[in-house]
This record gives sequence, structure tokens and C-alpha cells, in this order.
Amino acid sequence: MKKFALGFAIILFACTTNAMASTTLNILAAGTLAFPFKQIDAAFQKKYPDINVEPRFGGSVKMVKMVTELHQPADVIAVADYSVIPKYLFGDKKNQPYTNWYVGFAGNAITFVYTENSKGADQINSSNWYKILSQPGVQIGRSNPDTDPSGYQTVQMLNLASQYYGAPELEQHLLANAPISNMRDTETDLISALQVGQIDYLAIYHSDALQHHFKYLDLPAQINLSNPAYSSIYAKGNAMTKNGLMTGKPIVYAITILNNSAHKDAAQKYVAFLLGPVGQTIMKKNGFIQIDPAFAMNRNKMPKSLQKLVKSWPKT
Repeated sequence: MKKFALGFAIILFACTTNAMASTTLNILAAGTLAFPFKQIDAAFQKKYPDINVEPRFGGSVKMVKMVTELHQPADVIAVADYSVIPKYLFGDKKNQPYTNWYVGFAGNAITFVYTENSKGADQINSSNWYKILSQPGVQIGRSNPDTDPSGYQTVQMLNLASQYYGAPELEQHLLANAPISNMRDTETDLISALQVGQIDYLAIYHSDALQHHFKYLDLPAQINLSNPAYSSIYAKGNAMTKNGLMTGKPIVYAITILNNSAHKDAAQKYVAFLLGPVGQTIMKKNGFIQIDPAFAMNRNKMPKSLQKLVKSWPKT
């Protein structure tokens, strides 16, 4: 009996010690990162079994405001528009910064996805798409431009499309078919609505189109926000939101570690893993545009362990 009690005590002590040694890493990330990040998290935890990753996904602005307004603890934040980080997290004269650097680690493009049952699906192509989507009765889904980059990037793309095709009413007509009732905090929340036919088309990222095997439109690079070479053109596309006027720019996903992270060592390991070969392979496999090497804003303010993995952010 004594041997049993001693053995049980040893097992209990070992379990308690392992539990105490475990680290929980809290990650807030854009909704479109859910698919690849879950795969990255599984691979990361296999390499670092003592680190438990707990991600939450949603609109990028909403995720950031969970920290700045709701004061929820987090270690790592990853957003679908790099400009969200300096706007909300770099601080100002009144507020201390939540972080002072970020890394651009992937690109993407705006598109529309649809199914074979969508109105006009048998006629639509990359040239006439805006005419089909402008027709009466067509239901378009999109994310909220006040909470999610995809939302204002969609409006920017439509604004650019109006100029590109010489069709001034294009943006107005398409947004009329995408009312507030067809809007969610993040566009991925509308995937099931598209699948069951509640909406005909969904404005979404190219990566999501590939991940979910949807039919999608291959929009011109001059309007889909995918190519940094067209930055000067993208800057002509605007979207008015409750957070101010948002000017078009190439889609670049960014990640940072918060200054008040309780697990900075684990967070650095996670970012390094994302930027490394396994993380980047998973991102590419899921339809994201690779940035190799990744580039960092305020590279000198990053943890030294990460600086060697990136180059400085381009000046233009």
C-alpha cells in the first residue's frame, strides 16, 4: 500500500510539474488566417510541446481593439493589413505603445467567389464581372469595413475598378447589391451563406477561394491590391469608414509581439516558426503570396532573435 501511495505521489508530482511548466500563448489573428494558422499551430506545438497555442480569429480591427479597448491579454497579434498595427498599437502622446515594430509576412488579393448556383454563374468572367454583379436581384456578401480590412479593401477595389473600367457608377451599383444585411465582421462568416445560396457572390481573399475550392474571379492586378508594383495606382482607391478615410495599398499581412506579453520567449519562437520554412510552406500552400524574406518596420526594435530573419521595410 505504501509503495502504491508513493508511486501515485510521484505521478501526481510529475503531472503537476509538467502543468506548471506549460506555457499558454494567446494569439489574436485575422479571420482569413484561421485556416493556415491552425495548421501552423499544430506543427509548432509538435516542435514545442511545452507551449500551448490558444488562437482567436476575427476582423483585424476588432481583434486589435480587444487589446486597446477591452484590455484582453494577448501575446501575438496578426492582421490582414499592416497599417492596422501602427494606427492602433504604436501609441501616441497620451498612450503608451503596445508594440513598436511589425513584420510583413504574406500577401493576398481581393476577389469574388461564387458557386454554380449563383445568379449569372454561367456567364460571368474576368471581363464582364462587374456587369453581372450589378444586375438587380444579385446578392453580394462582404465584411464590415469598420471592423475588417477585407471590408474596406473590397470598397477600395471597387473604387479602383470604377476608374479602371471607366464606369463611374460601378462601385455604387455593386454596393447596392451588398447591403448591411449581407455584411459580417469578417467575410469568412458568410461562407456558409454562399454555400446554401443565401448570397450569390462573396468578396473575399484569393487564399480563401483556393482553400474552400470555390469558383473565383481572376481580377486585374491593377485593382485587386496584390502587387506592390501598382502601389501608386492602389493609392487612388479610397474607402470611407467610421475609423476615417482608408487609402488603398498592397495587401500585406503583418504580425507583432505585444510589449506586455507575458510569454515573450514563446512568442518569439512562434513568430520565428511562422517566418521559417515550415510556416511559409503552409502559408503558400493555402494560397497566400510569399514575401521572402519577410520585411520589418523598425527592425532594430525587434527582438534580436528575429532580426536575422527579416529585412527592413522598403521605403516605397
